[in-house]
Amino acid sequence: MRLDDYDPGDDIRDLGRGGGGFGGGGGGGMGGLLIGLLPMLLGRKMGCGTIVLLGVLAFVFFGGGMQMFTGGTGTADPMADSRGAQQGVACDTAAEKFACNVFGSTHQVWSQLINGYQKPTLNFFTDHNQSGCGAAQAAMGPFYCPADRGVYLDTAFFDELASRFGAAGDAAQAYVVAHEVGHHIQTLTGTSDQVRQAQGRASQAEGNAIQVRMELQADCYAGVWAARARNRAGQPVMEPGDMEEAMRAANAIGDDTLMRSAGQRPVPESFTHGTSEQRMTWLRRGLETGDPRQCDTFNASL
Repeated sequence: MRLDDYDPGDDIRDLGRGGGGFGGGGGGGMGGLLIGLLPMLLGRKMGCGTIVLLGVLAFVFFGGGMQMFTGGTGTADPMADSRGAQQGVACDTAAEKFACNVFGSTHQVWSQLINGYQKPTLNFFTDHNQSGCGAAQAAMGPFYCPADRGVYLDTAFFDELASRFGAAGDAAQAYVVAHEVGHHIQTLTGTSDQVRQAQGRASQAEGNAIQVRMELQADCYAGVWAARARNRAGQPVMEPGDMEEAMRAANAIGDDTLMRSAGQRPVPESFTHGTSEQRMTWLRRGLETGDPRQCDTFNASL
C-alpha cells in the first residue's frame, strides 16, 4: 500500500505493558483471562464496547446514523516484531509505524465524509493494559472502546494474522485498523447507541444477529476508507494485490470458517461477526463504491 509517513500526535499513545489489576503478579495466561472476560461480554452483549475478534481467539485457544454523511510511500515492513518498542514512544517500530500511517489516513477520509468529525485515539499496548472499557488483553485482539473513543492494538496480532490465520500482507493489517476506526464512525453517527438499545431488548440470538450487522458495517466502512484514501502525491493507497490480501483476511476471520477450523459445526445463532462470505461481501461493497451510504447493513438482506 502507498501510505505516507504519519507524524504522531496526541491522538496516538504507546501504553506499553501494565495497568495492574490482573492478579498473579503479571497477568496469567491468555486462555484464563479470556475465559474471565467472556461471561461479562456475553451477558452484556455489547458491554462497554465492541470487542472485535474476541470470538476469533476464543475458537482458536479453546476449540470452541447515516444522516451525518455529507458524501462529501515507502512503507516499512509491517511484519517486523513489535517487541522492540519503547514504552511511551508511539510508532517506533515498523508494525506500529504502519498502523499509525493507516490511522492517520483514516482521519483524512472520514473528516471529509462526516459533519463534525472527531478523531479517535490509537493506543498501542503490549500483552495487557487498561482501556476505558476495562482490561485490554492481547488475547482479545484489536478492539474499539466507545467509552474513551479509543482503538486498542497489540501489534503482535499482525503476526498472528499471518501465521495462524494465513492472512499476511500490509493490506490485511490495514483492514484490521480501518475496521476498528469503522466502529468509531458508528459511535459518532449514533449507530452504536441504537445497537446497544436494541440488544438490551433482544434475546441472546437476536442480539448476536444485530451484532453481526454492526461488524459487517464496520467491514464496509474499512472498504470505504481504502477506496477513498490517497497519499500526499494524490495516488490511491491501494496497489495491485491489496484487495486480494484484504479479502483473505476477511475470509479467514468469518465465524463459520473459524468454527470449522476449530473442528466445530457452525451454529449461525452464535455468530457475532458474520460468515466469511458476508464479511468479504461487505468489505467489497465498501471498496467498490467508496460510499458509506451503501454500508447500511441494518436495512439490507445479508
